[in-house]
Amino acid sequence: MSVLTGLALLIGLFAAAPLAAHLLRRRRADVIALPTAALLSKTPPTVRRRSALEDRSLLAIRVLSVLLLALLGATPFVSCSHLSLSRKDGASVAMVLVIDDSLSMRMKGADGKPRFERARIAALDLADAAEPGDSFAIVLAGSPARVALAPTTDLVAAKGGIKALAPSDRSTDLDAAVSLATDLLGEARQIDKRVVLLSDLADGNSAADVLDVPESIALWYPVADLEAKPAPNCGVVAANRVAERVTVAVACSQDATAPRKVGIRPVGKPDEVASAELLPGVASVTIEVPTDLEADLDVVLEAGDAIAEDDVAPVVVATSGRGIGVVSDAAAIHLETGGRPPVEQALLALDLGASVRSLASAPEHEGELGQLAGLILDDPAGLTPEERGAIKKWVEHGGILLLGLGPKAAAAPLGAGFGELVPGVVRFTPGAGADPAGARADGVKPESCGFFGESAASLSELNPRGRVTLEPVALEGAEVSCAFQDGKPLLLKRAMGRGAVLVTTLPFDLETSDFPLRPAFLSLLDRFVETARGEGSSREVAAGQAFSFPGASDVTGDLLPIGQSEPIKIIGNKLAGSVRVDAARIGRYRFVVAGEAEADARFAHVAEAELDLRPRTIAPRSKDESLGGEARKLDISAHVALALLALLALELVLRLVLSGRQPAETAG
Repeated sequence: MSVLTGLALLIGLFAAAPLAAHLLRRRRADVIALPTAALLSKTPPTVRRRSALEDRSLLAIRVLSVLLLALLGATPFVSCSHLSLSRKDGASVAMVLVIDDSLSMRMKGADGKPRFERARIAALDLADAAEPGDSFAIVLAGSPARVALAPTTDLVAAKGGIKALAPSDRSTDLDAAVSLATDLLGEARQIDKRVVLLSDLADGNSAADVLDVPESIALWYPVADLEAKPAPNCGVVAANRVAERVTVAVACSQDATAPRKVGIRPVGKPDEVASAELLPGVASVTIEVPTDLEADLDVVLEAGDAIAEDDVAPVVVATSGRGIGVVSDAAAIHLETGGRPPVEQALLALDLGASVRSLASAPEHEGELGQLAGLILDDPAGLTPEERGAIKKWVEHGGILLLGLGPKAAAAPLGAGFGELVPGVVRFTPGAGADPAGARADGVKPESCGFFGESAASLSELNPRGRVTLEPVALEGAEVSCAFQDGKPLLLKRAMGRGAVLVTTLPFDLETSDFPLRPAFLSLLDRFVETARGEGSSREVAAGQAFSFPGASDVTGDLLPIGQSEPIKIIGNKLAGSVRVDAARIGRYRFVVAGEAEADARFAHVAEAELDLRPRTIAPRSKDESLGGEARKLDISAHVALALLALLALELVLRLVLSGRQPAETAG
């Protein structure tokens, strides 16, 4: 309620004035004895009763008049509107509601309500304005963008779908959401097709191209006050504990300039065990906690910015019990600087928090492999049947194997192959050369190497002295994550049970190629260790990403959101031989895979891009007033004014009637 509305309603306090006057009128008068009083006749009781009735009637009319006057004064300042829909020649409309359920939509608007709630109310207004023949669909813009309701003319189902929506902690993907909405409208029979965007437009990509849809479809942004405004906001993007040290990473918007206190507290406890001050412009802070403190911990950023939900995060404890095993022939690898093999040096340089264990040979017993989160085999001369069997079983139970193939792998003795890990015969071809069509074979296709991210460009001029070629059977059911210019794979991934096998057709020595010196090699090891520590899936993800469980038959679990005492039950979705669980909320996840509880928890934190509240530019035609807009839902000013006039007229009539009766009653 605005200040003007409050002032107008304060007029209602004057309703006490008629009551006060009435009470004053009824006060007992002072008694003065007059000698001639005996000559006067007494007033009949009926007259006193009539006078009392008259007073109450006038009192009620006057009090009600004052209240209506106050209401009339407040009505022009009351904002009570709904979203209306304008139709083209009265035709039916096919609409896809793109509703942003990302973290930034938790920011509160001028009315004190979250923007998501404002968007949901607008969607319900549109559903209420629908007519038979209109079609509705719902696409959620939180990453990954997804269809919440397929196109339907069932308005009851549409309203139910809208009411069931809930906000999440995901990042925003407007481009994918608008693209999905456009595809859904492709088969609509209605001529009037619209993508209705209900979002704050803060997708962390404010410098991207103008958001728009094909000309045949109308893009409508009906609620202008949803658009995000620049505001100070910070969030905890990571919190990792090693022994007594907790390193907290914080990202802030451009408007955040004030220092903030960072506190550490046990889960479910209100008191902090340690804290530190984070100065503006500083991205991280390290806080020491008691060494003997074994409880699960949360990080809490001091309140005071635009969004409270991103000011908390679970503390991830580095796993020290399970390391990364490396089998590499140090004696056969020549290094000018000496020391460990390149793959071990790279792992130590990355400092990923996982212990590196040098192994003389591939383990052949499950007990040895059970102590490892991941295993790297650098150009092994084949594997014995015992080694193959143990490694295969370990991978199927969630282990991650990185296998670098080279000349020694191709020269493996009879009976020492790779079995189901790499089916078929492994051959090593010296020299890069070119394929019969003349295509270059010494570099990769960067566009085929999304696995490596931005570092894929560093492999475009890779010039190996030779590489391994695999038989077609080795590619069956495998995913090629990076390919050479001639289409032959450099990196492929084979899912096996709950785990996976990563195979490179180059070894990790410097004699065969300079692959270990490229940034992409470090990216490979980084992804490998991250996945290995998560037992086949990342242990730590940004909200909106998914935990995957390849080969698992069923997955259940609990999510404990930060600040809540009761966990939320989770059931995984099985898709194409893999179970996935979307991490829609920030918090701590614990899973039971095929009846067996995982030893370590998994974690979801806020995506850094979601902290950027700068809005995306949208096509100007999206605000065309001919599509519809906000209309006044209730305007009672005229009705209140008429009621007030009626009360004044009633009072005049009542006074005339009563004044006409008084002389006759007195005379009698």
